[in-house]
Amino acid sequence: MQEFDHIEALWATHKVDVTISADEMLKQAKKEVSSMRTKSLLNIAGMAFSFLAVAALWLFFDFQSWTTHAGISIIIIAVAVYTVILYNNYRIISKSDFTVNPNEFIEKLKLYQLNRFSLYNRLYWFYAIALSLGMTLYFFEILGHLDLWVQILFVVISFGWMIFCSTLVRKAVIKKDKERIALLIEKFERISGQFHEQE
Repeated sequence: MQEFDHIEALWATHKVDVTISADEMLKQAKKEVSSMRTKSLLNIAGMAFSFLAVAALWLFFDFQSWTTHAGISIIIIAVAVYTVILYNNYRIISKSDFTVNPNEFIEKLKLYQLNRFSLYNRLYWFYAIALSLGMTLYFFEILGHLDLWVQILFVVISFGWMIFCSTLVRKAVIKKDKERIALLIEKFERISGQFHEQE
């Protein structure tokens, strides 16, 4: 038993010094930023596709009610505004390079973090309300041609989906995004500190 205690004491005093070089950390952080840029571009492409798909409804269907046209217009405007906001956020992280100006890059990453927070909070509710209003006006004409039980089912599923996205999904995305960007900022600040120590 003494032997085990001795080994345990040695293990407790033994420190494993795991150091990652600044270059290796920089490579990892740049890879994460690249992944973030790619996801942002995919979001923008998805929103642009949604814009075109909703606008195409006017080409393929002859709607009679003004509410349908108003609903489509509101949806298109909301999607266009949100797409422009996503593009502006993408430009913040796409134009700067850490190796050229580390402090400026870190500041832009912090600005990107604030913009993402705003996007998921205040701007999200504008988007959700505009989409809800647009869909309500759009389906006003269409739902009139369906049976009552189908109308009720459609309304319940639509609002259930929006509530699900506005609560659980939105909160999970906010938390994940916040942690990921905060970790990136911390990494780049440490890298910047290591570079300053080497100078």
